[in-house]
Amino acid sequence: MSSASPTVHAIIDGRRFTRDQVLAWEAERLPAAASKIGLPVPSGDLARQRTAFADGKLALGAEEIKRRLRRDLRVGDVVANTTARLSRGGRVTSVCELQVTGGSAAGLVQWFDDTSRDDYTHSMTAAHPDHFLIRTLPDGRQEVIETTGGSPLPTRLLIDYANLSTLTTPSDPAADAGTAGVALSGKGLHIGGVRHEFRDVPGGFHAHLCVEFPRTTIPRIISEHRRHLAIEWSNWVEFAFGAGH
Repeated sequence: MSSASPTVHAIIDGRRFTRDQVLAWEAERLPAAASKIGLPVPSGDLARQRTAFADGKLALGAEEIKRRLRRDLRVGDVVANTTARLSRGGRVTSVCELQVTGGSAAGLVQWFDDTSRDDYTHSMTAAHPDHFLIRTLPDGRQEVIETTGGSPLPTRLLIDYANLSTLTTPSDPAADAGTAGVALSGKGLHIGGVRHEFRDVPGGFHAHLCVEFPRTTIPRIISEHRRHLAIEWSNWVEFAFGAGH
């Protein structure tokens, strides 16, 4: 959208992290993700690795990815459904914030929501090593296979951005833009959701990134997923506003 690269800092539990620190988290996750999906770790710097690894996952295709991860996905689905049922609709949240110099709240959400972009699937996949599959289905829902922060297993879920019915996080009336939806398991059980909101500030914008998990989710997953949010959304900010991928 622009040739200028934004400056991004992540804030987790009140602590501010530099872009280099977040990139180090990404680099740490890449070998584990490559091993999980059965691909070699690409050579080169992180930017080259990110692109090559995304290319490799896309070349496998959705069905091959599901085949390679089938055992973990079966277990992950059981865990997700059981956790959701035990939680009885209760939720806990994993929250990360971003301070961005450059770009705009509406610009980011417009880019994120534009499933017609030629690079849509690649940009969704490349944003985090643990994104094994992100695509939009014919019914408009987003199919996601990923390893959430702190989890030993990848999970398949469907995010319905047209459905906010079971979200427990209230919307922020001060937000200038946002994207939100419920997350469903393959069996159609509501297992969480997302409410990401963005507010313009002088010189850039502020992001409040929130994922809802079932109340009985292991605390380590909630804590570690904040890093997952920092990695993927920092990359999406750079993809959207000119740093490329």
